[in-house]
Amino acid sequence: MRKFSAFNVPAQCRLVRVFLNQLKYAASVVIFAISTLSVAQESQPEDSVGEPVVPQVVTTWDWLNRMTQVVQNSNFQVAFVQSRAGNETTPYLWRHAVLEDGTHMEQLNLQNGPGQELIRVNDIVSVFEPDVAPYSLRSSIIDGPLPSELLYYPERLKPSYEFVSVGRARVAGRPAQQIRIVSRDNSRFSYQLWLDEASGMPLKLNMLDLQGALLEQIQVTSLMIAEVPHPYFSRINQALLPSPMEIASQPLREHSWEVEYLPVGMKEIRRDIRRLALTGQVVEYKMFSDGLVDVSVYVQPASDAVGSDAALRHELNTFLTLTDGNAQVTVVGEIPLATANAIATSLTAANP
Repeated sequence: MRKFSAFNVPAQCRLVRVFLNQLKYAASVVIFAISTLSVAQESQPEDSVGEPVVPQVVTTWDWLNRMTQVVQNSNFQVAFVQSRAGNETTPYLWRHAVLEDGTHMEQLNLQNGPGQELIRVNDIVSVFEPDVAPYSLRSSIIDGPLPSELLYYPERLKPSYEFVSVGRARVAGRPAQQIRIVSRDNSRFSYQLWLDEASGMPLKLNMLDLQGALLEQIQVTSLMIAEVPHPYFSRINQALLPSPMEIASQPLREHSWEVEYLPVGMKEIRRDIRRLALTGQVVEYKMFSDGLVDVSVYVQPASDAVGSDAALRHELNTFLTLTDGNAQVTVVGEIPLATANAIATSLTAANP
C-alpha cells in the first residue's frame, strides 16, 4: 500500500496553489520593474555620442545669469512697490521690449503723484517729469530702484559681495529662488534677492542693516512675460523724443587728499570741485562705488567749516561730518555709521 506523508492531500494542494500564486506575483513585479526601467532609459535625452545626459546642478550664478538674460532680452511688464520704514509705499511700472528690427525699448513710470517717466530706446534715455523740460541722456540702462549693476552685471559685484543660495521660497504667489548678498568684509548692508523660478525675473529685494533689520524692500506685485512687445511701445514716436545732451568730459581734477580706507571692492568713480547750494562754499568732492552702494566724500578747509561735528541717518543714508585742525570731512552714503567713520578718519594728504 502506498504511504502518505503526515499532511493530507487537500492541505498539500492548497500549499502548492499558494506557492504558485506567490511565484506569479514575484514574476509580475520583476517584469514591471524591467519595463519601467526601459521606458525611463528611452525617455532620457542623449548627447551626440549616445551617452545619457546627466542633469547639471543649477548654481547661484546660473540663476543670476538667467536674471540678466530675461531683463535684457524679453518682453515683459512688471509692477512693483518700493517700501522704506517711515515712508509711504511707492509704486512703479516697468516695461521692456525687443522690437522686430532688434531695437530695445524700456519704460519706467512712477505711478504716484504728478509722476515721472523714463523711456529708453537702445542707448538713449529720455526723462519726463513735472515742471522740467524733457531731456535725454546717453545710457544703455535706466537707473531705477532696482540696482542696475545687480540686474545687468552681477559678476562685477564679486570682489565686494558673496552670493549664497538659500533655497526655494514663494513670492507674489510664484515659486522663487532666494539668494543672499553679503558684504565680504561686513562693512556694508546686506541684501536678500528672490528670483522667479519659471523665468529668472527678480521678484523681491530686501536691504538689511548689520543686525538684520529691514531697511528697504522692493516687491513685485504683478509680472507678465509675453512673446510680443506691449502695445505701449508702438505708440511711442521715436522722432519726437528729445535729442541727447552732449556732455563734455571734464579733466581729472587734482585734490590735496586721498582716502586710505575703503570697503573691499569699492573704487573711486568720480571727482570734482563743487559749490554747496546752502552755503555757497566750494568743496572738493569724490564719489566711490562698489556697484550697489555709492559713497560721497566732501572736504573743505577747517577754516571754512560750517557747523560742528554731526552724525545722523536719513532714510537709508548716513551723514557724518568730522572736523580736525586742517579740514572738515563729510561722508554721505548708504553705509553703516562705523564704515562712514572709518572712511572719514582715513584721509591723508595726497602725495605731491
